[in-house]
Amino acid sequence: MTTISDSRALRDSLGKFATGVCVVSIEDNQGVARGLTVNSFASVSLEPPLILWSLQNQSDAYTTYADAEFFSVSVLNQSQQPLSDLYAQRGDHLLQPDHCEEGASPSPSIKDSLTQFQCQTHATYPGGDHLIIVGRVLSFKSAEQSGSPLLFFGGQYGQILRG
Repeated sequence: MTTISDSRALRDSLGKFATGVCVVSIEDNQGVARGLTVNSFASVSLEPPLILWSLQNQSDAYTTYADAEFFSVSVLNQSQQPLSDLYAQRGDHLLQPDHCEEGASPSPSIKDSLTQFQCQTHATYPGGDHLIIVGRVLSFKSAEQSGSPLLFFGGQYGQILRG
């Protein structure tokens, strides 16, 4: 058994859990659309409809996202790996206009994603080196055709093998 003090080994072990990949998008207080890649998305409750995602405390976009009243979570499909790579980079996180579409809330969503959730921030909680953001789902939209999700496993992208 590895000790908990070995943070690299702990990170590698946590990476053995396959996750989907999402882009969380907001419109900042200047009206600028921004996107951030996350894989910390989870369902919380159906009544009321709540989801959560986690924002790293050291993120260069921390203040912008931590202060957002509305956000959108777009679950990416396998063909959207370049978008995941783009919005995972440090920097201004500007959401490219050709990547997004308007939703029911002030936050844009990623076009052609598997599903989109328009949310209002319900609560935030400190969670170690992350801020846990719980959102109340205001509306959602799923793709007409189901595709394969973009997955992350063991520090790299993966895919579901069907058959």
